[in-house]
Amino acid sequence: MVSQFAQTRLSPGAREREAAAAFNRELWTQASSFGLTGLPFPEQFGGSNLNALDTMVIIEALGKHCEDSGLIFSLCAHMFAASVPIWRAQNEMTSRYLPSFINGTHICANAITEPEAGSDVFALKTLAVRDGDQYIINGSKCFVTNAPIADYFLIYATTDPARGFLGISAFLLPRETAGLQVQAELNKTGLRTSPWGTVYLNDCRVSAKTRLGAEGCGAALFHESMIWERGCLFAFYVGYMERTLEQCIDYARTRKQFGRVIGENQSIQNRIVDMKLRLETSRALLYRAGELHRDGKHCEEAISLAKLWISEAAVQSGSDAVQIFGGFAMITATGVDSLLRDALPARVFSGSSEMQRILIAKSLGL
Repeated sequence: MVSQFAQTRLSPGAREREAAAAFNRELWTQASSFGLTGLPFPEQFGGSNLNALDTMVIIEALGKHCEDSGLIFSLCAHMFAASVPIWRAQNEMTSRYLPSFINGTHICANAITEPEAGSDVFALKTLAVRDGDQYIINGSKCFVTNAPIADYFLIYATTDPARGFLGISAFLLPRETAGLQVQAELNKTGLRTSPWGTVYLNDCRVSAKTRLGAEGCGAALFHESMIWERGCLFAFYVGYMERTLEQCIDYARTRKQFGRVIGENQSIQNRIVDMKLRLETSRALLYRAGELHRDGKHCEEAISLAKLWISEAAVQSGSDAVQIFGGFAMITATGVDSLLRDALPARVFSGSSEMQRILIAKSLGL
């Protein structure tokens, strides 16, 4: 059902939207109505109550059959990075806001990255100073996915600098909050239909009731969201790699050079075999992480391994696809260059490849 929906409803016009870097809110609404923004959430809030592995299967199907990669990226960022913390907070804000995020009525953007706090994500300079039953928030956030279209922002700020990890709190702010400004950023190389921007917070005076959970629990909520995002979002690239592999196989079977199809050339065969190998190892690593998460077992090392491998594998397979198609890869109509462009940022967002290696090394006792 997801594959058919992606092919018939989400993919038509995708290349035109990509060329224009145009986000389509109507498609967002259709995808939400279909259930694509509520996969892991409890049924009581309108979700599908899927475990991590089942969610991965759905996202992989989208990666294979939906050509609008930016739309899927925006859906996943909204679902995993923004809605998961609200779900896991398990308080009155959960019941108040989560249903509208699940049904697509409202879009929420996760805002944690700052100009000087990227990989060092908890070196936040955005401050939330308590003033009675309110907070005054000052700072800025960059590379915020969905910022230009968001109705709400999940803002992470330091409430107690002396406590480090335990001094981070999360706040859910509506777009119309006084002092909150959004500036759309320049077009991206890849994932072009997923808008992003910078959020400025200038003396934003907000109620303490906008804080998500207890003061100081923001880092734990963010950590939970990254477990879901690093695991499930990257299923998209597994499906994407399979789609690109099939394109390359079909092309190698029909394209002729020097009197024979190029699929008879060992250099082409080797690239395609390597693409197949990356695909299958990516899927195995991903689903192993999903099974561990589903069964309530320690899964962080497995998720980091999967995220690291898939992001690097997608870039390499995208590069191989361009080499196989040669000059035809530069023709927009083929779309074969899209995996490379869309995979390049995957090595950076949700924790860079370098950070995943650090996390894996720590899990090995180094």
